[in-house]
Amino acid sequence: MHTGTTLDLFQSYRQEINSYDETIGPDGRVKPHWQTLFASLERLGIKELEVRNQEIINRLRENGVTYNIYDSSDGLNRPWQLDPIPFLIERKEWDHISKGLKQRALVLDLMLKDIYGPQKLVKDDILPPELVFDNTGFCRPCFDIKIPSQNQLILYAADMARGPDGRMWLVDNRTQVPSGAGYTLENRRIMSKLLPELTEGMFVNRLSPFFNHFSQTVAGFANRGKDNPNIVYLTPGSNNETYFEHAYLASYLGYTLAQGDDLLVRNGYVWLKSIDGLERVDVIVRRVDDDWCDPLELREDSRLGVPGLLHVIRSGNVTVLNPPGASVLENSAFLAFMNITCRYFLGEELIMPSIATWWCGQPKECNFVLANLHRLIIKKANRKQKFRSMYGRLLTNEQLGDLRNAILQNPHEYVAQEEVSLSTTPSLIDGKIEPRLASLRAFLVSDGNDYQVMQGGLTRSSAEKDRYIISNQYGGISKDTWIVSDTMPEVKSKIVVPKSLPVIHHTSLPSRTAENLFWVGRYSERTMALTKFLTIVINALNENVAFRGSYKSEYIDILLQSITHLTFTYPGFTDEKNEEIRENPYVEIIELIRNAQKAGSVAAHLGSFLMAVISVSDKWNNDTRRIINLIENSQKKVVNADIQNPNGFQKVLDKLHIRLFTFYGIISESMPRDNGYYLLEAGKLVERVLSRISIIRSFFSFKNDENIESELIEALLTNQHLLVHYRQIYKTSFNLEATLDMVLLDNKLPYSLVYQLDMLSDCLSQLPKNAQSDRLNQAEKAVLEASAKIKLADISKLTACQPSTLFRENLDGLLSEVTDLISSVTLSLTHLYFMHTVIQNVLLEGTDNNDIHEV
Repeated sequence: MHTGTTLDLFQSYRQEINSYDETIGPDGRVKPHWQTLFASLERLGIKELEVRNQEIINRLRENGVTYNIYDSSDGLNRPWQLDPIPFLIERKEWDHISKGLKQRALVLDLMLKDIYGPQKLVKDDILPPELVFDNTGFCRPCFDIKIPSQNQLILYAADMARGPDGRMWLVDNRTQVPSGAGYTLENRRIMSKLLPELTEGMFVNRLSPFFNHFSQTVAGFANRGKDNPNIVYLTPGSNNETYFEHAYLASYLGYTLAQGDDLLVRNGYVWLKSIDGLERVDVIVRRVDDDWCDPLELREDSRLGVPGLLHVIRSGNVTVLNPPGASVLENSAFLAFMNITCRYFLGEELIMPSIATWWCGQPKECNFVLANLHRLIIKKANRKQKFRSMYGRLLTNEQLGDLRNAILQNPHEYVAQEEVSLSTTPSLIDGKIEPRLASLRAFLVSDGNDYQVMQGGLTRSSAEKDRYIISNQYGGISKDTWIVSDTMPEVKSKIVVPKSLPVIHHTSLPSRTAENLFWVGRYSERTMALTKFLTIVINALNENVAFRGSYKSEYIDILLQSITHLTFTYPGFTDEKNEEIRENPYVEIIELIRNAQKAGSVAAHLGSFLMAVISVSDKWNNDTRRIINLIENSQKKVVNADIQNPNGFQKVLDKLHIRLFTFYGIISESMPRDNGYYLLEAGKLVERVLSRISIIRSFFSFKNDENIESELIEALLTNQHLLVHYRQIYKTSFNLEATLDMVLLDNKLPYSLVYQLDMLSDCLSQLPKNAQSDRLNQAEKAVLEASAKIKLADISKLTACQPSTLFRENLDGLLSEVTDLISSVTLSLTHLYFMHTVIQNVLLEGTDNNDIHEV
């Protein structure tokens, strides 16, 4: 490693240190790897570091990296925070830490098997029975839940912090659904791209071996006889605080992201409800807490789990990682008994110590806690009991008295821990490098027999000086964790590549995901159609003010009424008695732009689009996520548009329109032509057909003055992106027959009605068919009928009108019939693919339970 002369940047930092710091060794000297890092920071410069930090912030936002906090002003869109200065641990020290973590995981695994097995720990007075049977994590229905593995605790995470003796101390265990590995990987990817200079002079261990081991472990639990095992990543949904990580890891590892409603139990197996029918599930990597996994045997009000899941696990027909019931180990009081438990099982002392912990359910320990409340940290033993840790030294005498009474009333519910002086680490705070308290979460995975430790982890530092509040819920900032040395690390694990890989023609598409993709297409096009048309109307209003003509007011009235027909925001501009809205149309237009509570507005459509997009986050690549982030920025500008400046909110609409077009372009160029793509395209085309028909009917169902009709034709061609093309061909004044021929029948124009219907028909033809018939389904029949009606139309008859009423009956009747047919497509697709009201691809008769399969 490089160890240069004393650095000004480090000297400035050292003056801020007032406790044990990661950069200083036991001998009082700066640790070599930290000195190397500060040398790199010195060369980079603090100003450039700030620039890179802003790039990190932008990249996290562009990539859609979020940590959802329910009661935060940022809500479900709070960006993930990453400090540009990594957390360093020397490799030799990490090897020792890894031994301690493996030992800890092994002890916890033995505890898990004993608690849901012979319960010798209780019988031999190693654990008090209250800590097991009154434990909110102890699930009695899970007593006979086992997975086919020597180790039952497959995934494990440990929270650690360095104590005053210079050793890492274990602070907490995460055993049921450990989170953070995905954020760790994203942190590393961003740091490697935006701050590669910081690795100069040292070697950093890679994270990929851990994820390779993870992937091989999960695949190993799948049905050995299947070439393509079906692995599901079970998430509570897009409102969960770590949903980004669920979608991120599912995409990275190639698993199907699913929610509880996407799965069902039938004939002793778990099945995924996909648009191809029911697909048997082999392995579930769950991110749903124990209580919510199975409403039949656990929490009956759960909508997040799968009814009957525990029965299938018992039968050995599905493997769930970690198995339900593992949350019993997260009881904080267990930390007080880890030493004796380790000696009981392994006959050895713990390699890594736990923070001193006292369970108040024991009289001696309770008396000690009550006598020392002012210098201890008080927690609830059971994590599921909502209770924020209380620091005794921060409490008033009155608060200490209240806490003492609460402990005396229910002593077994409380745990006290020593408040030790934990180490600090360099962090970039407001343009200056300052020390902040930090904690590290390490991750382990078992292949069934042994544990592998990730060569890194998720470090979190406190946003406030001298306050140990590192939880992301309360503003903690993450750090990339580097295991460093001055030699190239040896990669001990190797990727196991099968001798032959089967050719896989498709991946599972859950019905819920399919429906969301369909509505991504519909809401994006609905927003596009409205923003485009509003821009045309605003331009017309501006021209009408400057160049008012005798027929302009009638033309404007038709445009305004068309908005109401397009958005279904009746009565709106169709209310002839409302003189106020007619005299000042901008009041209603502004509502239709920025009022997110008004159904049919741009803001409402955009909000629905983004909700659908977030629900299928695992389907988007980085480029798509970046444009989605820009669309989110446009949403904020739409809601906060300057109501005093029509040109201002017109620019907002223009930018939003361009970004949605870019979204289409990226999807078209990068998304695989699979079922998800065709459903998204189908949704877009359904909406495009309906919105274009709405405008044509509003404009031309009744014949108008020649000047007005000419203006309407120009507006229609502009809305259809055909104005330039029309002028190039006809080079004359506008003609309705020529216009309708172009917008209805020209199959070479992407925005013509016949072209869109043909494309919609093609998309629907690509979707799964009923195994027992290759005939057209109801959706395909509706589109075919609509297309035939348009293609057989006589344009001259469509433009004809009744002399008395000026009503173009043929035109309006044709477009009304097409509207009804295309509107029925959504209901048909829902029955076919989203709700499974039509049974597909599964033979329910003449099959044995073990032979149910897709055909």
